[in-house]
Amino acid sequence: MEQPDAQTSQTTPHNLDSTFHIKVQRLHQLTVYGRWLLVGFLWISLAPLSLWGWRYELSLLRSHFTWAAVRYGIVYNRLPVLGFSICIGMTASVLVWQSRNILLGIHPAEQKRLEHKVHRICQQGASHPLWKWVCER
Repeated sequence: MEQPDAQTSQTTPHNLDSTFHIKVQRLHQLTVYGRWLLVGFLWISLAPLSLWGWRYELSLLRSHFTWAAVRYGIVYNRLPVLGFSICIGMTASVLVWQSRNILLGIHPAEQKRLEHKVHRICQQGASHPLWKWVCER
């Protein structure tokens, strides 16, 4: 009779103890908060700089809106467009990622990565910056 491997029994979702599962959920919640903080930081810092770089084109669009003016603003001011694109792209990617997690659940590879990370955080102890939020409570 074969004994089950201790490592595989710890990583299956059915055998996780409740405190470890709570720690994984906390780490996932911190990941969600961190992504939204990054998106907020981009909108607070990068979007106003992009608008400032586009100030002439915006005044032109307010007075005479044409698609040629929009095209001119995009083609000849690539840096502000890049800044806005980064803000919109990061917002969309976080929305899609979080919606997928809500509707379909956390992907098994992501779950395994979170479990491994929680194990490393708790093993390192108080010297890890996330230990206080993940393992201490």
